[in-house]
Amino acid sequence: MTSTPLSSMALVLAASFIGSFGAVFLKSGATRMRFNLRHLLTNYRLALGIALFVFSSYFFVLAVRRGELSVLYPLVSLGYVWTMIWSRLFFGERLTRSKCVGLLLILVGIAFIGLGAAQ
Repeated sequence: MTSTPLSSMALVLAASFIGSFGAVFLKSGATRMRFNLRHLLTNYRLALGIALFVFSSYFFVLAVRRGELSVLYPLVSLGYVWTMIWSRLFFGERLTRSKCVGLLLILVGIAFIGLGAAQ
């Protein structure tokens, strides 16, 4: 395998976006969770979070069939960027300077990996 098609990259980006919503629903479900089996089985937010993670994994599997894992897997870390945005919007979590620096480092790292794949 010599290169990674853009379609594989788009699938991984879609997977990271969908997976980030999975994290939002897991948190939302967890904050409403009671520690009994009946409530665990009827917690639709928790179930939706798990389903979104499984759905995002499907996109990831489709992507890695035709692309280089060393290029595609780092793109999954864009899910952290999306999750940071959703955490702020849905839960009112603070966006601190150190979180912003961390996100910037993730983006720079992805750019370097992309440049390395082009050689």
